[in-house]
Amino acid sequence: MSNPRIFRYFKTSPEIIRLAVMLYVRYPLSLRNVEDLLHERGIDITHETVRFWWGRFGQLFAAEIRRGRVEAMRAHRHRRWHLDEMFVKINGAKHYLWRAVDHEGEVLESYVTKTRDKAAALIFLGKALRRHGPTEAIVTDHLASYGAALKVFGATGKHNAGRWLNNRAENSHQPFRRRERAMLRFRRMRSLQKFASLHGSIHNHFNQERHLTSRALYKDRRDAALIAWRGLGAA
Repeated sequence: MSNPRIFRYFKTSPEIIRLAVMLYVRYPLSLRNVEDLLHERGIDITHETVRFWWGRFGQLFAAEIRRGRVEAMRAHRHRRWHLDEMFVKINGAKHYLWRAVDHEGEVLESYVTKTRDKAAALIFLGKALRRHGPTEAIVTDHLASYGAALKVFGATGKHNAGRWLNNRAENSHQPFRRRERAMLRFRRMRSLQKFASLHGSIHNHFNQERHLTSRALYKDRRDAALIAWRGLGAA
């Protein structure tokens, strides 16, 4: 049974809302692409409805996913973090999306800034440490801001910097880059921050690393992820 506090006043069934949000965030589709796919299933909505749904419910779904995964990850101290920043243009101006992933590719934190100095690195690291707790090792590139920020937190002994050591973080940018191109980039920092956090949580939920498991195990995990997704927002 659906939670009336989340889906109250909405005539559309929660199953359709969850499907629309999943299609738009998980896959590199435009709003109109999602509208067309739902139309093929006999669901008549507009692309603006899809926009409203992901803005209204996306963060709620992501927060519910994040709570369960953070609790599980905090129980494991022997983890390695990879930190990196990527360039994102907003209305022609260069901004920086700081991202933290663990050694398995799990997206831990995303933070948007206009600069990539020590102050921005301090805020980013503070958010990640408060949410996920301490880690055994932190891998970065040679950006000096990381070393200065880690010195403030007393974690210089955990810091490893190298050009090729951070490939895990570099590769983790690819799903977001594909999604960014489909959205024709962003127009506001607030929109970028909102979507980056949302995309990271949903990507973690459905990412099964199929190349590391057998076909049967992958199918079981995929089914479990879909069942858990369909239960989001349930009473």
